[in-house]
Amino acid sequence: MVFKKFEELLALVDPKANKKTVALVRAEDDHALGAVAEVVEKGLIDAILIGNREAIKETAAHLGVNVRDEQILDAQTPEEAATEGVKLIREGKADFLMKGKLETAQMLRPVVNKETGLGKGKVMSHVALTEIPSYHKLVITTDGGMLPYPTLEQKKQIIENAVEVLHRLGYENPKVCVLAASETPNPKMPESMDGVALKEMNQKGELTGCIVEGPISFDLAMVKERSVTKGYESPCAGEADILLVPNVHAGNMLGKSLTEMAHAKMAGLIMGAKCPIVLTSRGSSEEEKFNSLILACIVSNK
Repeated sequence: MVFKKFEELLALVDPKANKKTVALVRAEDDHALGAVAEVVEKGLIDAILIGNREAIKETAAHLGVNVRDEQILDAQTPEEAATEGVKLIREGKADFLMKGKLETAQMLRPVVNKETGLGKGKVMSHVALTEIPSYHKLVITTDGGMLPYPTLEQKKQIIENAVEVLHRLGYENPKVCVLAASETPNPKMPESMDGVALKEMNQKGELTGCIVEGPISFDLAMVKERSVTKGYESPCAGEADILLVPNVHAGNMLGKSLTEMAHAKMAGLIMGAKCPIVLTSRGSSEEEKFNSLILACIVSNK
């Protein structure tokens, strides 16, 4: 199964069989509240809005959105709102979280709390599902938002988080490309040696549910014609489903280059916790937040 556009994912959301609830943390945010309201209005999810009650009502009025008092969970500070969101997940009252008007660190602090948080003892990483007009299917870039310089073991878990997303979408064996400047391993370039090691893990059955190629350059991963020209043979060449970047800086630059210059659309989640967390940048459009909500709805467990 392969998806080409975000709109195709809507067919995977079945509110009659398993309607999900999002907890929007600090809901007094125009784009976040607008996106949540659109998905709620379509009958796809339910929502709990956490934050300053009056500020949420003012934001809703500005957007022309109807908000019921019983939908609002009053919380005066960002820290209190994030803590309440985590509590809702732990109590089974919500299925996933969404970041509203607060800093990422404020959002994640109660999530990673060892005693009361949502950790599962593994790496939490950012997964960006991207629709690029010039590419023939949706592709994930990871990790562009969490781990500055991931170790080899962390990269393995980053891949596992991304693979989990695609498995939930119905993919059986997604193709993972471990990006580097060149497809030739070079001991002076640690990311290329990580590519070799991750491919070996995959071949030995230590990293399963996917096909891993690495190291591989971006053009070979994304453009089949380049592999033909270079005589490079791999089932992943020109067919990448997941792009593993060397570090958060490369991921951040790649993601913003795709959205700002290549007119790509994106959905962003943090994976590795007990629930997906919709986490997009402050400059993200309402459409990006809508896409992220739909993706989280599919990925989350009831």
